[in-house]
Amino acid sequence: MPDTAQTPPPPKGMSVMELIQSAEALKAAGHTAAAAALYETFVAQNPDHPLLYALLFNFGVILTDNRDLNRAREVMERSIAVNPDFHSAYINLGRIYEGLGDNAKAVLTWNELAGRLDQVTGSALKHKTMALNQAARVLEGAHQDEPAETALRISLELDPQQREAMQHFIALRQRQCAWPVIISFENMTREQLLTGISPLSIDAYTDDPIFQLALSHHYNLRDVGTPVGDIITNHWAAYSAKTNAQGHKPIRIGYLSSDLREHAIGHLMYEVLGLHDREKVEVFAYYCGIPSNDTIHNHYKETSDHFIDISRMDDVSAARRIADDGIQILIDVNGYTRDGRTKLLPLRPAPVIVNWLGFPGSLGSPYHHYIIADDWIIPKGDEIYYSEAVTRLPCYQPNNRLRIVAEEVPTRADAGLPENAFVYCCFNGTHKITKFTFDRWLDILTRVPDSVLWLLSGAEASHGRLKAYAEGRGIDPERIIFADKKANPHHLARYQLADLFLDTTPYGAHTTCSDALWMGVPVLTLSGRTFASRVCGSLVKASGLPDELVCTKAEDYVDRAVAIGRGHSDLKAWREHLLANRLSSTLFDTTKLVRHLEDLYAGMWQTCLDDKLPQPDLANLGTYFDLALQHDHEAIEVQTLADYKGFWREKLAKRHAYRPIPHDQRLWPRPE
Repeated sequence: MPDTAQTPPPPKGMSVMELIQSAEALKAAGHTAAAAALYETFVAQNPDHPLLYALLFNFGVILTDNRDLNRAREVMERSIAVNPDFHSAYINLGRIYEGLGDNAKAVLTWNELAGRLDQVTGSALKHKTMALNQAARVLEGAHQDEPAETALRISLELDPQQREAMQHFIALRQRQCAWPVIISFENMTREQLLTGISPLSIDAYTDDPIFQLALSHHYNLRDVGTPVGDIITNHWAAYSAKTNAQGHKPIRIGYLSSDLREHAIGHLMYEVLGLHDREKVEVFAYYCGIPSNDTIHNHYKETSDHFIDISRMDDVSAARRIADDGIQILIDVNGYTRDGRTKLLPLRPAPVIVNWLGFPGSLGSPYHHYIIADDWIIPKGDEIYYSEAVTRLPCYQPNNRLRIVAEEVPTRADAGLPENAFVYCCFNGTHKITKFTFDRWLDILTRVPDSVLWLLSGAEASHGRLKAYAEGRGIDPERIIFADKKANPHHLARYQLADLFLDTTPYGAHTTCSDALWMGVPVLTLSGRTFASRVCGSLVKASGLPDELVCTKAEDYVDRAVAIGRGHSDLKAWREHLLANRLSSTLFDTTKLVRHLEDLYAGMWQTCLDDKLPQPDLANLGTYFDLALQHDHEAIEVQTLADYKGFWREKLAKRHAYRPIPHDQRLWPRPE
């Protein structure tokens, strides 16, 4: 609605406090343009006011909120000119430059502020770390990883307690293949830095499932925290949901996701919502991502019974909307990933909450009741590594059989690949490439001289590091070839140039694996113990390829890659099998997967009606977290330990000797 409020000029003698109160009242009533006009008039009438710099700042904030960024820039620049030591204006001016698309000026503005704040005071420290973190965020978004890492390191040296800065610092080092990833520096120990690793980053850091569970629980306690607001399902909406089911109506399911758009998850789930049997379920989609109007996003709008954009709602309002819709089962398709509504879910907006697809592992939360996997990803006996009750599909991952592949297939010459070499490829992100994985790949290249390794391009720093590391191992760096990022149809088409896809570990290929298999490229994987390390093995098995391509020992992975590269395999037959059975294999039978999903949902809801809903097991996770921090995961690879449970029980026994640990259902059971 247009802002039509008429704003009289401020009366003579109006105080600053009266100005602020009047402007806030106008803003609260939705008259932001009138509030801006009030400030503009007051500033014009009082050019020598001692608080002019602060009034200009407030004026600039209102203009920024109105998206009048050019005027906001002028006003904020004037605020700084009046008082160059007013630190908050630098932070906001940098954000305005960023909004105008001038990232270079944004970073320069924040760096100027950081340079001014040499005097160590509480306020100076706060503003300096804020300026450094803002600069790092923009630099990271522009793929300027090295300067972003430097800014975060300086920020953490000033204040080592910043969890978000630690998370981004670690993620940047992973993306750059900067090994070791976890390092010590001034005011920061290796163990302290590791406490700040994100649940997604740890998937690529170590194959230690109990550590990953404990870290997720730690993240939930520290970063998600206690919900603000009442638990929604204590109210009438939960009863309404139960009443709806008892009337034998379709179960109301809600998919909560920020990725129902041009995104890896958006591609995977493309067919799922439309294939649901409406006699069994009524489908709600709750979108919490960035504004989007791409074809995939619009497809989800068309295939949902109800599509609700909650991205602009606060957590309590969004949770109330889900509850008021009578959702019985809410499927969290984000978990701890970007733009996930982690603070909405603790409000328990549905009686049953499920963790599926978006996050590869346990969430360690007190309100996710189920996790959906399959028999390979979570084999019998490994339920102890998950706080949720484990349910299983024939194959955990859905796939889009309607994906578009470019008709024109590039030549190897077009892609910068040698015509007659054996091409090993891996199109996983560089953050998944650990030193252990890359060492194995170099062993393979050494034993198969007429071969190259074709990787997806990442940060320039990672390219240089990987080539230099290979050269240090005696491998010609020209044998490491990087593929530029392309639109998905063209990216899929070039898969056919590869001979064999080599998976990473402990965070393996998920979407990239199914893409390779769809295009007829066999995949060799090394499955560990964690969820993220076993997804690729699940997909390979579901495609109908032989079990020999799913290794569980590192030496077998290397030996099989070498044998295949030397021609000692049925590579041609495997490719033919993949292409011939694309629409009949379990991996690509999305219709079958959706039927099984509906059966799982029916079982979950019946369990809820029977008051037997599983409660997450969070016992001793703080102790497991503390003990895991003591191990140097980059010096000794947990994945290669022969006796993983024994490794952990020894740690627990040592702790128990001086600080008794209550028994649990995981690795510290009560003696028989």
